[in-house]
Amino acid sequence: MKQIYEQFKTELLESCVPFWLEHGADREYGGLLNCLDREGKVYSEDKSVWMQGRAGWMFSYIYNHIEKKQEYLDFAKSCIDFASAHCIDTDGRMFFTVTRDGRPLRKRRYWFSETFYIIANAEYYMATGDEAYLNTAKTCFDFVYGMYLDPSTDPYKITPKSIDSTRSTKGLANSMIMLNVAAIMREADPENAARYSEIITGLIRDIRSFHKPEYKAMFESVDAHDSSVILDSAPCRVINPGHDIECAWFMLEEGMKRNDEELISFSATVFDEAFARGWDKEYGGITYFKDVLGLPVEAYEHDMKLWWPQNETVIASLMLYLRTGDEKYRDIFRMVCDYAFEKFSDREHGGEWLGYLRRDGVPTEPPCKGHTYKGPFHVMRMLAKCMVMLKEAGMV
Repeated sequence: MKQIYEQFKTELLESCVPFWLEHGADREYGGLLNCLDREGKVYSEDKSVWMQGRAGWMFSYIYNHIEKKQEYLDFAKSCIDFASAHCIDTDGRMFFTVTRDGRPLRKRRYWFSETFYIIANAEYYMATGDEAYLNTAKTCFDFVYGMYLDPSTDPYKITPKSIDSTRSTKGLANSMIMLNVAAIMREADPENAARYSEIITGLIRDIRSFHKPEYKAMFESVDAHDSSVILDSAPCRVINPGHDIECAWFMLEEGMKRNDEELISFSATVFDEAFARGWDKEYGGITYFKDVLGLPVEAYEHDMKLWWPQNETVIASLMLYLRTGDEKYRDIFRMVCDYAFEKFSDREHGGEWLGYLRRDGVPTEPPCKGHTYKGPFHVMRMLAKCMVMLKEAGMV
């Protein structure tokens, strides 16, 4: 474990962090340039609003937990301030993409731009003590949580993804991301810890409605009214093993905080089922999507290997091993680490990790390190979280 800690530290501080500071920091307009090729060259100047928040959180977290370098805070502040200045529409909702200088391009029904903006402000506040950022996080959290509870309050009125009168569904992603956001807000805003804990209790209850023991699976979507699963539609049979594994460690963290053995056990069950379904026994790695009945999957990228499911599996398996002592989780941790570092880590081409592999582990062409959906987040969170866990467990 000491060797693993040093490996993760080197990968984080000598490969990933320098890559993004050198190539991703926009020193003209501020914020993050996230579309980077294998060598770190910008191939599109359009900016992902998700990534402004993710980078703001990630570099603040590294400052708070790994290494206190001012350049990390400076970059985090640049991303957060760019989002504050350019990425919020007049209705309070955030854009999805903007131009390099901050002019709006796209807006989506999903409010994930807002959730990452919340955690960025909260983590930056914990690093600096600047209450303006905490106040922003609190205001935005209340706004987003209100939309979570009642989607009709969303001021951005847009045609729903599916016609509600025909098929009304709710998605796991909303509940699980709000769980993570509420946990970070509780840490940043301890005066209101009881409120956040109450919210988290409700979110975990919502998450559990997506789990169907008879299928040994957590579904990506269920009926919005009675949580029954619609099995006559390919989109409703979708399982996302990486999402389930990420959700498992969100719940596991909360279970350990509460010393709730039942929640810890449930989290382990979700992980076990998702890993069994997602791990590719022929080529290795966690696949992207599965059909719960083993039928064809609608998404054409279903059997690809993306970076982030591997990252989430590393975090979850280590967390389970440290909590339970069960060697099966240590073995999974080592197996997935070996696969992920071999296939995705790309230090010989300037650092960071590749994002997209075919099922057999061959990179898509041309390879890239940054994308609208990939930035300084999942890889770096894996490395930093595991370092923190190992240190707290007294293994280094």
